[in-house]
Order: sequence, then C-alpha cells, then structure tokens
Amino acid sequence: MKVLHTFCVVLLVFWSVSEAKFDDFEDEEDIVEYDDNDFAEFEDVMEDSVTESPQRVITTEDDEDETTVELEGQDENQEDFEDVDTQEGDTESEPYDDEEFEGYEDKPDTSSSKNKDPITIVDVPAHLQNSWESYYLEILMVTGLLAYIMNYIIGKNKNSRLAQAWFNSHRELLESNFTLVGDDGTNKEATSTGKLNQENEHIYNLWCSGRVCCEGMLIQLRFLKRQDLLNVLARMMRPVSDQVQIKVTMNDEDMDTYVFAVGTRKALVRLQKEMQDLSEFCSDKPKSGAKYGLPDSLAILSEMGEVTDGMMDTKMVHFLTHYADKIESVHFSDQFSGPKIMQEYLGDPEILMLPLTQQEAAQSRREEKKRAEKERIMNEEDPEKQRRLEVRQT
Repeated sequence: MKVLHTFCVVLLVFWSVSEAKFDDFEDEEDIVEYDDNDFAEFEDVMEDSVTESPQRVITTEDDEDETTVELEGQDENQEDFEDVDTQEGDTESEPYDDEEFEGYEDKPDTSSSKNKDPITIVDVPAHLQNSWESYYLEILMVTGLLAYIMNYIIGKNKNSRLAQAWFNSHRELLESNFTLVGDDGTNKEATSTGKLNQENEHIYNLWCSGRVCCEGMLIQLRFLKRQDLLNVLARMMRPVSDQVQIKVTMNDEDMDTYVFAVGTRKALVRLQKEMQDLSEFCSDKPKSGAKYGLPDSLAILSEMGEVTDGMMDTKMVHFLTHYADKIESVHFSDQFSGPKIMQEYLGDPEILMLPLTQQEAAQSRREEKKRAEKERIMNEEDPEKQRRLEVRQT
C-alpha cells in the first residue's frame, strides 16, 4: 500500500508541474521563444552545417479539430548564407600579392591543343564539285540527242508530206496516160494501188505501166535527207535540192538505135565517166547547144550528128528552154546498161605470173631428175644391182 501511495503522489506532482509550466505560455510566440532557448546549445552545430537547413515543426492544439504547422529556421539559414557570401566577396576584393606567387609563370594549356586535330581546308577540283558545270558534257549530249530525235521526226514528216503532195498533183496526169499506177509488186497479178511506195525516209517509188510502145515507167522521188541532222548541217555549206528521176523502158522493137544525152555540162561530164554507154559511144566532150536555140547552161552528148539534128526539133527545144533551170540531164540510149562496173587494178602481169613460172620450173627439174635416174638403171650391167635400183626408184 505504501508503494502505491508513493506512486500516486509522484504522478500528482508531475502533473501539477507540467500544468503550471504550460499555463505560463499564453500564445504561440512564447512557445517559439521557449523552444529557441531550450535548443540554444545546438546553435553552434547549426551554423557549421550549411548543406541542410533544419526545420522544426511546431504543432499547437487550440482545439481538437485545428492544427497549425510552422516552419522555423528559414530566416536564420538565409542570414547564414548572406554572411558566407559577404566573406567570399571580402576575400575576392583583397589585393593580389605578387610576392606570394613569386616564380609562378602562366603556362599555356597544351593538352587541349594536342588533342584537337588542326583544321585543313582542301580545295576541291572543279570537275569533282557537285554543280551544273560538272555535267556540261552530259547536258550537251542529251541536248544533241533530243535535237537529233526532233529533227528526225520533223524531217521524216516533211518528206512524207512533199511526196504525197507531188503524187496528188500528178495523179490525174499519170492515170490518163497509164492503166496501172502504183503497183508495189507484192501480188502475183499487177494491181493499181494508187499510192507511193516508201523505200526509206527520203526515197519514194512509183511504178506505172499499161501504155503502147512502153513497158513501164519508174518514178523515183529523191528528197533531201531532212531526217539526218548532220546532212542538214552539211547542206548549209553546200545547198542541194530534191530530185525526181523518171526512167521509161521502151519496147525493143519501138526504140531507135542511138545514144544521146542533153543537160548541164557538169552533169554530162559526170554521166560520161559513170555510164557505160555514154563513155563507149559518146567519146567526145559535151558540145554547146546554142546553135539549136538552147540556153548556155545546157550541153549535148551525141553518138552522131544526125541524131542531134533529129532530136532537137521545135517541141524538144521549147521544152528544154522552158525548164532549163529544172532539168539536170536527159538520157536516151538503146545500149543502156547502167553505171560502169568498177574493176580493180590487179598489178603487173609478170609479177602475177611469177608463181606459175616457178612452179613450172620445179616440175621440169623433177622430170629431168627422173629421166637421169632411168638412164642410170638402163646402163647398169649387174642385174642384181639394177634390180635394187628399180626397187628404190619405185
């Protein structure tokens, strides 16, 4: 009982002391002051530790449902930081002492320069640069190819239009003189197609037949190579014109026997060199046709003078005079065989016969050798030896 009584007395004393202590604090400020004084011994430790700012949480219960939390120590930490900054500023503002760093020399930091590679600017050649100037050759080739293709299409179409225009303008005349106009030769029986046959891009053919004393007539339209760009450029330096070549094949019994040609002097000289009949039967130089009333631009090649007088009648002279600037040559011949066959020069006949001569000489030497061997066998008296010689010879 005494122990229980003593324990109760101690609890009453402790409760009375604590209640008296809390009665002295009427508000929160007194509690803060009390706490500051109570923890004054820890202020030195708080000044040394700068990394973390201590925060105290004070909770006072005015009522059972309300709680107030205050963070303290923030203002004190702010003041501590200001003191530290002030001290650092003071140290930086102190004058530089030369004696303290005597013998110290600033050495350049070469480690960074050694690690860094020097920057070298290399001049790239012009032909390796990625610019339009590096592709001028390709541009020229593509441009030339496009120009050639466009010229091919335009030139081919133009030649086709010219050929069709010529045929349309002369079709009525041809049909009135020939029964068959435009046979292409693909059918077994001759049929009139009524159109031109295209040999290539600049040559068109037209075959007509069905007229008395005439086997047929071949008309060949030779246009300029307008589809060829190189030929177009070449014609700028030496102009030429389109040609119409008309070849009339007469019946053998209806054709007179003579060789005659009339045309420009330049054309006759060329024909005389190329054509077999003119070079063989008309060996003289082209003569002027002024005495027959022909222009000076035309000349005459004739086998005989009588042929010229018979050919140069009024109708012929009028035709040649009227179309003198359009006619290149007119060739009449019953011995027409086309251009000459070009024969190559084989060289000196003696040199060509040299191998044959050598072969004949070798053959004669072999025959003489055999003849001498036979005479030797015949002159041999010993029969056995003669037999052996005969066996050796065979």
